[in-house]
Amino acid sequence: MYQNKMIFFIFVRYKPYRIMNIYKPEIAELLLVVEKKYGKALRTSTDFEEFSFYLKRGQMGLISPSTLKRLWGYVNDFHKPRMQTLDLLSRYIGFRYFSVFCDYLKTSTAYNSSFFSANQIVSKELSVGEEVEIGWSPNRYLRLVYRGDGVFEVEEVRQSKLRKGDRFETSAFLMGQPLYLSYILREGLRTSPFIAGRNGGLTLLNRI
Repeated sequence: MYQNKMIFFIFVRYKPYRIMNIYKPEIAELLLVVEKKYGKALRTSTDFEEFSFYLKRGQMGLISPSTLKRLWGYVNDFHKPRMQTLDLLSRYIGFRYFSVFCDYLKTSTAYNSSFFSANQIVSKELSVGEEVEIGWSPNRYLRLVYRGDGVFEVEEVRQSKLRKGDRFETSAFLMGQPLYLSYILREGLRTSPFIAGRNGGLTLLNRI
């Protein structure tokens, strides 16, 4: 009953498109652990089809290949992950619910010193006006200014489709993982969803 109340609270309090940003570091780690247990990185269309069949055959549940592709960032389509999907993947690696997996990450000494500190920049820990630089392959670079409330403005661009003055919202940047953005605010209009570092994730992440 408690778990159901928590899930209900999440969907009522936050807009659906913000679920990915709220749990982005935890989801990224979940996908890494899933791949580790599966014994193979999911990188091709065939990989996702085979993993979907593997879950079904093992009676773990059904997640379609298209859902897996969106969740892993294989397709350029912002994914609003269902909690049922995250729960199923969590059960695959030995946790009853995704929320239990998140609690494990917060309390495990194996992750306290790396996953939740050294490898990420959390928006709420920044001061307004502070700058962050990020980069990803091939040769993409952004220098960002934090404007508060999770909003960043692009100050410098190299080899990217983003433009100076663009703004976006994110709760955290995670080294080695893609940056999923539900939209870019450009000249007062919201663009389509954007993924930075789809293949290989962020390769540069610094507070300036």
